[in-house]
Amino acid sequence: MGYVKTTFLMAAMTALFMGLGYLMGGAGGAVIALVMAGAMNLFTWWNSDKMVLKMHNAQALAAGDRFGLVDMVAQLARNAQLPMPAVYIIDTPQPNAFATGRNPQNAAVAVTTGLMRSLTREELAGVVAHELAHIKNHDTAIMTVTATFAGAISMLANFALFFGGSRERLGLIGTLAMMILAPMAAALVQMAISRTREYAADKAGAQICGHPMWLASALQKIQHGAAQIDNDAAERHPATAHMFIINPLHAHSRDKLFSTHPATANRIAALQALAGTMQPNAPRMRQTDMGPSTTSVPKVRKGGKRGPWV
Repeated sequence: MGYVKTTFLMAAMTALFMGLGYLMGGAGGAVIALVMAGAMNLFTWWNSDKMVLKMHNAQALAAGDRFGLVDMVAQLARNAQLPMPAVYIIDTPQPNAFATGRNPQNAAVAVTTGLMRSLTREELAGVVAHELAHIKNHDTAIMTVTATFAGAISMLANFALFFGGSRERLGLIGTLAMMILAPMAAALVQMAISRTREYAADKAGAQICGHPMWLASALQKIQHGAAQIDNDAAERHPATAHMFIINPLHAHSRDKLFSTHPATANRIAALQALAGTMQPNAPRMRQTDMGPSTTSVPKVRKGGKRGPWV
């Protein structure tokens, strides 16, 4: 059902983009708009991982890293029957994570230092599994395409004011209304797709690690931390907000019309329900795969480490 909704929403985004092109230049404008969308999406799709990781100054980790993160990702990737993605860490105190890449063969998982400091090893595994679910479901490519469409629609709407064709068809007031309403409609579609895919990734991620409550506990901690701690890079690049497991821009907790993420409380409730129905033979992380377990976050010591992993 999630893919059906996403297909309809993507079709709506494409129709809106071509409609703007038609209003600006008739049938020829619609064709030009479609060609522009294809070119922009091809470039963004091919370079999406590099672009996003650079925006957030992510640093690559190699096998045997001092966090043990690469080994954890490798085990969970095997559970998910995925190729091993690249693993990155982002130096920001806000707890958060995202996945990127055009396909499972060219994917990356990035977590923040704030996430490593805030979560237990089990909760961290739940978050990584969620991000791997996005990769497995090809959500990273979908969200890149929708973000590009949304940006292009906003650009075309602004150009419309300077094209005689759109003014003749709509008049000045109609053109101004289109400049406001078209980007708003694009944003709504983008956000709806993001919310749909988050629920699906929560469910698939819980199945990958075998413990829905690991992710439920992590979401609660991340929501609390993200609401209080700024993520400067995300604030500079708000178009990437939908990629994170929890909105890094301090959105309201309810499922608002303009929220890029579903309410965390709703996601936790869904995971709790899933935990009660999980099949006994579901793949599960072994304690030896995760390294030493922690049940609480150590207090910050002056001049010392600020958490269990960094």
